[in-house]
Amino acid sequence: MRAKLEILAIILGFIGLVGTITVTALPMWRVSAFIGANLIVMEELWEGLWMTCYRQGDIKMQCKVYDSQLSLSPELQAARGLMCVSIVLVVLSLIVTGCGTKKSNCCADNMKSKNITLAFAGCLYLLSCLTTLIPVSWVGHTVIRKFYNSAVPDSQKRELGEALFIGWGTSGVLLITGIILLFCYSKRRSKEEELHTDLMTAMHVPKDDSVYMRRTASSFHKHQEYV
Repeated sequence: MRAKLEILAIILGFIGLVGTITVTALPMWRVSAFIGANLIVMEELWEGLWMTCYRQGDIKMQCKVYDSQLSLSPELQAARGLMCVSIVLVVLSLIVTGCGTKKSNCCADNMKSKNITLAFAGCLYLLSCLTTLIPVSWVGHTVIRKFYNSAVPDSQKRELGEALFIGWGTSGVLLITGIILLFCYSKRRSKEEELHTDLMTAMHVPKDDSVYMRRTASSFHKHQEYV
């Protein structure tokens, strides 16, 4: 059962890695809202972490990389750094998970070291979940707040892009992966404690079939007492 959970965690980890890379690369974090004047002009605008894509009518969509990072809004600047950190964390989590599995040759046959390695991998997955969830939720909150703000012109209002929904789903996958690894750690830990308790009990409790031999004085000792 534990081996299957470890394999499942590795598969989910790869899915989380693909998801984080996809979210970071997609330009569809904020998309144009077809309301007011935009409904007539049909201008389509995508805004991502690295570039913007624009299309008007039947013209082919054109993408342009940001000229300067300072031109980005604060939430997109923070999202850039956090998503890059998230990718690094997921890669490290996969490597540490591979070292902590039961069938790996890492740490030889020291199950205690593998157990600690597996718990560390689970904590890394939970941390990568946070570094993915925070920027996605921050950008989503900003988009919704500006959309319902009457002071913002319709041309500047945006809607939630596909990258945000993929990011929320990826955060859930990373969270589940971390929980699975920590569950495997707790199961191994409880088993080690049971084995330790059984060993200590076997060392201190005498066996039922043992024979008690009373110690008698030797003949030399009796001779000394006689003298």
